[in-house]
Amino acid sequence: MITSYTTYRQYVRADIAAHGLRRLSLYNWLRIDQLRFQLRLRRLEYLANCRPWRFLSRAILELLNHNLAVRLGVTIPKNVFGPGLCLVHRGTVVVSPLAHVGANCRIHPSTSIGDYNGAPTIGDNVYIGPGAKLYGPIAIGSNVAVAANAVVNTSVPDNCTVGGIPAHILSNTGAIQHGLLHNTIING
Repeated sequence: MITSYTTYRQYVRADIAAHGLRRLSLYNWLRIDQLRFQLRLRRLEYLANCRPWRFLSRAILELLNHNLAVRLGVTIPKNVFGPGLCLVHRGTVVVSPLAHVGANCRIHPSTSIGDYNGAPTIGDNVYIGPGAKLYGPIAIGSNVAVAANAVVNTSVPDNCTVGGIPAHILSNTGAIQHGLLHNTIING
């Protein structure tokens, strides 16, 4: 969670790197809508957590980001994702406000991280393929790859690939070994 201006800058740098960029240029700001949404989301998190009295700035930014979210088809609440989030393409991404996702998550369209008697807790360095559904009070470990169209309703250990309906372990190699994460920043 963003708790200071320093952590806000760390989150922004990690999100830019997750999109394969060294720095943000005006060209990329205008071209990559998903990154623009993410950076506005990070600014909103910073304002909500560190500058709550800035309600006018927050309200204007909320309106701008809501319009962009509708255009992109995403529903992502504040303070759910850690640094290094990468929304790969436009398309429906629905995330429960009760979910908690760690650092370096790469998420594809048509995915849902929902709550059903609780929401998922997802570790670091996780790849979530297109069409994946994760729901319930489950724990997804770190360095996990969730295959396309998988339905995950049970907890998943670290360092594995899951897929199927319902999801089961397909291999004991995770997202990093498969090369599914771009510019992964491993915190430690």
